[in-house]
This record gives sequence, C-alpha cells and structure tokens, in this order.
Amino acid sequence: MNTQHRFRKIFFSTLYLSAFTFGGGYVIVTLLKQRFVDELHWIDESEMLDLVAIAQSSPGAIAVNGAIVVGYKLGGIPGILFAVLGAIIPPFVILTLISFAYDAFRESFAIKALLTGMKAGVSAVIMSVVWDMGSGIVKSGDIGQIVIMVAAFIANYYLKINVVFIILITAVIGVARTLYRNRKEGTSA
Repeated sequence: MNTQHRFRKIFFSTLYLSAFTFGGGYVIVTLLKQRFVDELHWIDESEMLDLVAIAQSSPGAIAVNGAIVVGYKLGGIPGILFAVLGAIIPPFVILTLISFAYDAFRESFAIKALLTGMKAGVSAVIMSVVWDMGSGIVKSGDIGQIVIMVAAFIANYYLKINVVFIILITAVIGVARTLYRNRKEGTSA
C-alpha cells in the first residue's frame, strides 16, 4: 500500500469514527481498536493497549490523544496530522451547528429523550472498553499488572484518590518494574 493511500485511509477512518462516536473519548478507543487492530491489522492488540495507555495518561481529550498516538504509529508526523484532522472535523462541525440551534431545542422533549437513550448505549460501549483492556491484562498472566490494575481501581473507585496521582504512581511502578526486569535479564533500558 502506498503512503498516500495509507494517509487517506487514516484520515477517513478517524473522520468516520469521530463522526459517529457519541459519549466521549473512551467510546472512540474501542472503535479505533476495531478499525486498526481487528479490521486493518495495522496494529497488534497489545500495542494498541500501550497506545491507549499513553493516550489516557496524556493531558487533553482522549479522542485526539488516541488519534495522535495511532497516527504517529502508522505514519509518523504526517500520520498525526491526518489522524487528528479526521478526528476534530466532525465535532467541530457538529458543535458549531448545535451552538446556532441550541436555544431552539434546549427544552425539546425529543432531544432530552434521545440523550437519555444515548447514555445507556454509551455506558455499554465504555464497559466494553474496560472489559477488553482488563481481560487483556488478566490474559497476560502477569500477576504484577493484575495487582496494579486492581489496586488502581480500588484507589480510584473506593478511596477516591485523584486519577492524576494514580497515573503517576502506576507510571513509576511500571518504570521500576521494567528497570528491575531489565537488570535481572542483564539488558539495558
């Protein structure tokens, strides 16, 4: 596949996903995985989990961050430009149009009902992302990762520890584990 065709595919894939993704950035993560891992086979599943972790750990909208890391993986800096452009055009256009008509449908029964129904669908998609990522970690059989995942969940959900601290702590643990493993195997980081 030539480079021009690849960039066109990246642009139209992220454009399509962004245009039909409702409910926040976590929804697009599943769709990015389906498109680039399951359909196109351009990224393997474990690498996609790494890219998602990077996107989630970075400041900003996860949909854009996801487009950045996937775009970079698939095409370097030009890949980022095509992926991000595809990801931001639909929300930009949709939000611009909605802002002009906001007062007209703000109190509409139909719009309220539509949004209520969409909450249930979005919740299901987010649960799918959690299931895919969590089951991938469990299937890896790495007890350390499983313990970190469970501890991070407990820290956030039950202990209400700020997610920024959880991300920083898990990043430090990940670096320490990697350095320890490399030292043990006699390789450099």
